[in-house]
Amino acid sequence: MLNVALIEPEIPQNTGNISRTCACTGTRLHLVRPFGFEISDATVKRAGLDYWDKVEIFYYDSLSEFLEKNKGAEMFFLSTKAKNSYSDTEFPDGAFLVFGKETKGLPESLIKQNSERALRIPMGENLRSLNLSNSVAIVLYEALRQHGFYDLK
Repeated sequence: MLNVALIEPEIPQNTGNISRTCACTGTRLHLVRPFGFEISDATVKRAGLDYWDKVEIFYYDSLSEFLEKNKGAEMFFLSTKAKNSYSDTEFPDGAFLVFGKETKGLPESLIKQNSERALRIPMGENLRSLNLSNSVAIVLYEALRQHGFYDLK
């Protein structure tokens, strides 16, 4: 089973879409506060449709709490500032795919400290980034593909 972590997500529709993707793939979702919305917001619920009860969600009050509670886990940090491509990476079972907030991404210090596990999605020059929910789907489905899609049909 894989894990997706969203560090301080800001846009409710992205978090809702990601929760739906996690539900459909049997992926655990880790949400790190502060959020730019309330989980009870209609926009989050609408984007996640009726899948919220079908995804295992863990909540954390800070990035440091998330890192401490998952110490020893194999984590991969997605960033436009990373040098390595996600497509050149082997994702072990149980891996964490960690994504930052929409406006700023992950803290630069975290990327520097984990440069070998910092990954990027290739894209055109002079463009800021892909949509967060699209980025999660791209990388998650590559990791799932590497594991034969587990028991997905």
